[in-house]
Amino acid sequence: MPSERNGANLGPEGEAGHGRRGRELLNGATALMLAQYNQWADQLLFNAVAGLPEGAAYQPGRALFGSMLGTLNHNYQVDLIWRAHLMGESHGFSSRSDILHPTLEELARAQLEANQWYIDWARRQDPASLAERITFNFVSGEPGELARGAMFLHVVNHKTYHRGWVSQMFFDFGVKPPQTDLSVFLCEA
Repeated sequence: MPSERNGANLGPEGEAGHGRRGRELLNGATALMLAQYNQWADQLLFNAVAGLPEGAAYQPGRALFGSMLGTLNHNYQVDLIWRAHLMGESHGFSSRSDILHPTLEELARAQLEANQWYIDWARRQDPASLAERITFNFVSGEPGELARGAMFLHVVNHKTYHRGWVSQMFFDFGVKPPQTDLSVFLCEA
């Protein structure tokens, strides 16, 4: 029996809802809105982390990536990996947990530049380009194939997930994290 990951919930022609095998999963306007949301949420979170007590971003904690900085570096590195996949290029990484930027300031600058790349990329997309299936290799070397739109949705979803991890770490310092929910962004827009 196929797993959900490889297609257990497919419809009669291999579709899972919209987009699994060629139907529209995402349109250009929604891709752009999600890219802009991603930038907004990251900016809000980086600003909030910068406002924490000195050294908080670097403090080791009970987190898979070791600290706020480690988790944010993971987000950045995964953005670079999927950007390479979207461009049909090799990413050259053998890990998803490298510290590519050792200071919060450097990382924030690099992350916002990567986010701008995604915004510019989203502006150029249409339903056909978003439905185009791309083959790639995961960091593990395992091959994969996804529509560009699905790749991009993964980037946005992945970042939302790990921003939540960083937000949870705020409570270690007795500070309420910023609200980076999509609904907050949409109401502010």
